[in-house]
Amino acid sequence: MTSNSKQLSLLNEETVADNSPVVCLGMTFENEETRREYFREELRKKLPELKLIEGFPIGEDEDIITLSDPPYYTACPNPWINDFIETWEQEKVTKYGRDLNEEYHREPLAADVSEGKQNPIYNAHSYHTKVPHKAIMRYILHYTSPGDIVLDGFSGTGMTGVAGQMCSNLAEIKELGYQINEKNEIIYEDEVISQAGFRNIILNDLSPAGAFITYNYNYPQIDSESFKEEARKILKDVENEHAWKYSTDHIIDGQTQYDVDGNALKGQILYTVFSDVFICSNCQNEIVFWKAAVDTVKGEINDSFKCPHCAVEVTKRKLDRAWVSYFDSILKKPIEMVKKVPVLIRYEVNNKRYTKEAAEGDFSLINKIDQIPINDWIPSKEINLGDKSIEALRIGLTHTHLYYTKRNLSVLSSLFNKSYSNQLKFILTGMLTRSSKQARFLAKNYFHGGGGWVGTSLSGTLFFPSLNIEVNPLFTYSNRIEKSISYERENRVLVSNQSTGNMSQIDDNSIDYIFTDPPFGANLMYSELNNPIESWLKVETNTDEEAIMNKTQRKKLPEYQTLMEKCFKVYYRVLKPQKWITVEFSNSQASVWNVIQAAMERAGFVIANVAALDKKQGSFNAVTSTTAVKQDLVISAYKPSEENIKKMHENVNSVESAWVFVQQHLEKLPVFIGSKGESGLIAERTPRILFDRMVAYHVQNGLPVPISSAEFQQGVAQRFPMRDGMAFLESQVAEYDKKRTLVKEFSQMSLFVSDENSAIEWIRQQLMRKPQTRQDLHPQFMKEIQHIAKHEQLPELDDLLAQNFLRFEGDESVPDQIAGYLRRNYHDYRGLENNNDKLRDKGINRWYVPDPNKQADLEKLREKALLREFEHYVEELSTHKKKLRQFRTEAVRAGFKKSWGEKNYEKIVTVGDRLPETVIQEDDKLLMYYDNAQVRLDM
Repeated sequence: MTSNSKQLSLLNEETVADNSPVVCLGMTFENEETRREYFREELRKKLPELKLIEGFPIGEDEDIITLSDPPYYTACPNPWINDFIETWEQEKVTKYGRDLNEEYHREPLAADVSEGKQNPIYNAHSYHTKVPHKAIMRYILHYTSPGDIVLDGFSGTGMTGVAGQMCSNLAEIKELGYQINEKNEIIYEDEVISQAGFRNIILNDLSPAGAFITYNYNYPQIDSESFKEEARKILKDVENEHAWKYSTDHIIDGQTQYDVDGNALKGQILYTVFSDVFICSNCQNEIVFWKAAVDTVKGEINDSFKCPHCAVEVTKRKLDRAWVSYFDSILKKPIEMVKKVPVLIRYEVNNKRYTKEAAEGDFSLINKIDQIPINDWIPSKEINLGDKSIEALRIGLTHTHLYYTKRNLSVLSSLFNKSYSNQLKFILTGMLTRSSKQARFLAKNYFHGGGGWVGTSLSGTLFFPSLNIEVNPLFTYSNRIEKSISYERENRVLVSNQSTGNMSQIDDNSIDYIFTDPPFGANLMYSELNNPIESWLKVETNTDEEAIMNKTQRKKLPEYQTLMEKCFKVYYRVLKPQKWITVEFSNSQASVWNVIQAAMERAGFVIANVAALDKKQGSFNAVTSTTAVKQDLVISAYKPSEENIKKMHENVNSVESAWVFVQQHLEKLPVFIGSKGESGLIAERTPRILFDRMVAYHVQNGLPVPISSAEFQQGVAQRFPMRDGMAFLESQVAEYDKKRTLVKEFSQMSLFVSDENSAIEWIRQQLMRKPQTRQDLHPQFMKEIQHIAKHEQLPELDDLLAQNFLRFEGDESVPDQIAGYLRRNYHDYRGLENNNDKLRDKGINRWYVPDPNKQADLEKLREKALLREFEHYVEELSTHKKKLRQFRTEAVRAGFKKSWGEKNYEKIVTVGDRLPETVIQEDDKLLMYYDNAQVRLDM
């Protein structure tokens, strides 16, 4: 494939294939249209039953059927998913020669992935957020083989489908840095990691707009040139009808220009800049924002400016907008909107571009257009109040058609009504925002010659700027047609439109891999943002099952958590045992991050790794917040084997339940992480995190925790080989040792000290690197704890050292950890025995990390101290009804764990209710015990 052919056409033409026989689900049809009509009739019969499924979209039956292309895409729950799954499973044997009982083993893709957005596929259609398909390709290639079935229940624009189909594209795979041999095997760092070939993808979204875009990104392209010819014909018809509306006088330096015959020259408008009009708070006269605030010489928009009438200094924020009242011919009633006037026009004459101020002729033309009725159908639905749509309502945009100028609305309606296919409508939905009043004037690009387009909207918002651009949709439509190119696609993608929390059409244990990018808390209000597109499609989102935090919908964190748990339980049910789910996470709030983890664990998943996905650019919501996540997190989790689940239940109240879990978890973890001469700590293999994962699995699944932290620390070292503070299986340790010898350095993970637990881990890392005295540690420790949470009652450094580590006091042989450090770093001590006085004097008073047996003893003492502290809190709370303002979180965790073991759920809830709500929401362990204790009390 040439570099030019990588430019994407997502226009998915259907003209040529209409004359070819088609096979679908074992049936042969005369052509595509025959297939489509047969399944549309079948869909019509199934609609009454499908309407009972949660998340069924809002729309008339015929509009849903017209939008659908069954059985591949339905603008409602897709009833043919299991039929395709059965066919695809058979193909694994007949087409790919695979054994359906083949052994499956994958470690989590632990490497961080970075893929930019500047790709024609990514940019073919605007959407609020999406993961680049090349990033998803890495995950699909890692976890699956050709013919495997992949699910994404929050498909958005369908990038998971594009990625799955691109897994057969050798050029795309090589661009990821992989090599491919003659067997189509994919090689990375001299190891075969996968094989090239199509994957079968099931995509779903609650939003009809999302499902529609998903379908068009993935529908098999047939004949690009035939489609372009049809699109050009439509454009020509619309231009003949509407081009005059974008005509303007060619004026230079205030003088109208004429051709050789003495006729006034006309230009074709590319865009018109409109400006808000404000009312001066001093003299009550109108202020045109462009004329008063924009410095065309410096190329700046001033924050403060003078009223042109009274010269008083004002700011936009303190001014009221001017409003206009007029009779709306579509609503057939008077309406009021904020006043906007045209101020600047960019136009083209004989392929050369010019800019001028709006003149009298332009005002007259706009007034003339406003008086002409629109005969084609347009969406005029009333805008419901919402967290984002309030921005539109605030300036009088009460109905969907008011998002556009009358001029642009007339052209869009004409284009839509002439577009007979979804693929033609796909072009139009991709240009709606740019054609609306949301397109803002980018002064920097315009005045300072940035070379880029001077108008764009703010992603993730319904923001209507004071300076907006009315882009000529004829120009945009033409541009999108000519830039459309194709990529290789097959009928390997299914699209459904419903709630992920009730995908009852998918059988249990039928999916090979899940990649998903779900909505995260209050990041984006999808249904409100998609409303402009869905109003044109005539099918709208059913918001009852929309998993967001939204004030208007009265959905807070608990409601969001309930909805996400439903979705992850479906994911768990349909995923095959021992297979993987990858969750892309983007949210700056710890409380939302904890809810996602809790929802996954409560569904039954076990989290094995968290990595970073850098999409190179932040959305508007991300870059305006100082606490926003700049790198998206990627959670890798697996569904335990049925055999191990059975063993854990059979060994309830036995320590074997813990070790069955650990054995399985270690099998799933990466053996080695390293690059550029360094090996890295695999946090999931450390005893502390292994213990946390084991406890979480037992608690979330209603099982008693069978072992204490002290016993666990000791048992890990006795049962598993330990390397660099990490546990391995016997079958893994040789591989780690081999790779470890090839690197010079061992890098610890970077820590942000925010509480007692992370402070202890920070100290452990310092002492593993260099056993040192309290005096050596103290200055750096004080710097690290500057960001401790306000509620955290952090013990002094001396207490943390005494409770968790050991100090060499000089009355015995020097511990191996201290002796090894001294011999490596000081020439004078090389060759000295551990009981040498000189070595003993150098090592005295140094703190070090104890071996597992002594660590277990320390853990017992520490746990006793923490439980005493917890009981003190319980006693304190019994004497007053105030909330605990400051406490040791580790003590509360220890108390909750002990209470859980004693089935004293009431104590957990009583104490939890007296902790600050944000602390419970932002601490994953406290939230786990508290939520599950509440469930137990309600049973």
